[in-house]
Amino acid sequence: MITYFSADWIFPVSSPPIKNGAVAINSNGEIIEVCTEIEFKKLNIIIDKYKGAIVPGFINTHCHLELSHLHGKIEEHTGLPLFIKSVLAHRQQTETEVTSAMQNADEEMYTNGIVAVGDISNVAISKSIKLKSKLYYHTFVEVLGFNRLSAPIIEAAIQVKKDFAPLKASIVPHAPYSVSADLFNEINQVIDDDDISSIHNQETKGENDLFENGKGTFADFFAEIDIAQSDAHNKGRNSLHYHLPLLNKNINTLLVHNTFSGKADVDFANGVHEKLFWCLCPNANLYIENNLPDVNLLATENLKITLGTDSLASNHQLNILAEMQVLQIQKNIDFEELLKWATLNGAEFLKIEKLYGSIEKGKRPGLNLIQLSNDFKIKDIKVQKLC
Repeated sequence: MITYFSADWIFPVSSPPIKNGAVAINSNGEIIEVCTEIEFKKLNIIIDKYKGAIVPGFINTHCHLELSHLHGKIEEHTGLPLFIKSVLAHRQQTETEVTSAMQNADEEMYTNGIVAVGDISNVAISKSIKLKSKLYYHTFVEVLGFNRLSAPIIEAAIQVKKDFAPLKASIVPHAPYSVSADLFNEINQVIDDDDISSIHNQETKGENDLFENGKGTFADFFAEIDIAQSDAHNKGRNSLHYHLPLLNKNINTLLVHNTFSGKADVDFANGVHEKLFWCLCPNANLYIENNLPDVNLLATENLKITLGTDSLASNHQLNILAEMQVLQIQKNIDFEELLKWATLNGAEFLKIEKLYGSIEKGKRPGLNLIQLSNDFKIKDIKVQKLC
């Protein structure tokens, strides 16, 4: 059975928008045809036309599903060190509470038109949710350790990755301030060129300060919890210059947040790693640091930008359209560019672009109906899932 969906606008992403076009899909959600208005009229098929714009399903490249039970429990605008302390203080809850919150978060993402997720995990508690989910998940098993033996950390991560089978999973570093050079090396030993990776990057000014001069909010945080600074700190170079040369250069790698990344960082990154993707989580950045990355700089540098929600510990909702709206309002980013960040770029990072990310024949990206003004401004963050 073939179903046609028509709207004021169709945004295929991989090609220009189509006014009054239509999309035909089969019972499996596969796109059979994408029609212009003239082509659709020739079919002589009468269907209801939707008011609004049809776009592909959204790709959330950075989430922490297992922190969903912390929704509303952590104060806003604390800065990253205090936020981390709050997560650690509240994280241990009953398995029933954690699982229930993850289930609700998964359903929320589905309702909000998200079709695929790059999810950070430290344990395998989210496996049952992901196995039953309507969403595609790639799990990033996160490791950290600066002044601890690396071998036991990697052994534990390998077991967690095995526990997630048959779901897609990778072992990845948490952040430059929490991963030693030795642990980076151990991570590289257990990944291959078919893998993908992710790391939190320059989320707070204190992160850069720690590596540049050994001072600042992160240095104070380390001292407070009795973690000694390492030889990598206080070296006159920021965190990106520390960790990027230590990453595997042959695989798709996601730099997440980039709140304090500048032009020199972009130039350095482009010269070191050719398979970088830059993830923006604007609502989480506002929630934690009350700051946004230099999005206009990143956009003009022709980088592969993706979008993420981060977790419900640091966001009021898991809604990629809400992330797009913030960037459109505060940074005046063009809607079509935002849409590519929210769909095709994310699919390319996750290596699922053959099925997701754009409205093209043979794909099964899901179709969302959203409301735009005449000049393509996002009117609200409500998404109507069509398929």
